Amino acid sequence: MQTKQAYAQWASTYDSDPNRTRDLDEVVTREILAGLRFKSILEIGCGTGKNTLLFAQIGERVKALDFSEEMIAQARRKSSAHNVEFTVADITQHWPIDDASIDLISGNLVLEHIADPSHVFTQAARVLANDGRFFISELHPFRQYQGTVATFIYEDESIKIPAFIHHISDFLNSANANSLTLTLLNEWWHEEDEGKPPRLVTFMFAKSK
Repeated sequence: MQTKQAYAQWASTYDSDPNRTRDLDEVVTREILAGLRFKSILEIGCGTGKNTLLFAQIGERVKALDFSEEMIAQARRKSSAHNVEFTVADITQHWPIDDASIDLISGNLVLEHIADPSHVFTQAARVLANDGRFFISELHPFRQYQGTVATFIYEDESIKIPAFIHHISDFLNSANANSLTLTLLNEWWHEEDEGKPPRLVTFMFAKSK
């Protein structure tokens, strides 16, 4: 099943299905970003708006992109913030964002579904303002090595969403190729992950002048 079709089917139950990875991502994103403030935020792969509520609080203007109309529809129903603009867009194509106009980009649990993330880093470098930051939260590759992928139940059938393994070095090399400097790297475990590999990895990159 194609990724877009899978998320269209998952949209109506995404927020209510048990999902430790989704829940941990929300916790760590808030832990890292909640104390910061930005004039403009771009959320790539916003899904049902799980993190958009936080971005509306810490950003003066928020643009939230996702390629799934069904996921965006759920996000719009959830958010009444006047400073959030939702747009259906495919981040593997040219982003509908002006050059050097964004202070924070956040991509959460989205790059695993993209075969070649280098385009995302190129677009991020283009739209980031000087001193802008690029925050990434992804399923840890150690989990991927064990065969873990996003999975949900649809009409009593287990659906696995296509995913691609990106090593830690892939993120670092793509950032370096686009003059983005690593400022923070963390690994995260859910409280029920004792004795297991980390569930998430997060990066913060900065665009230098």
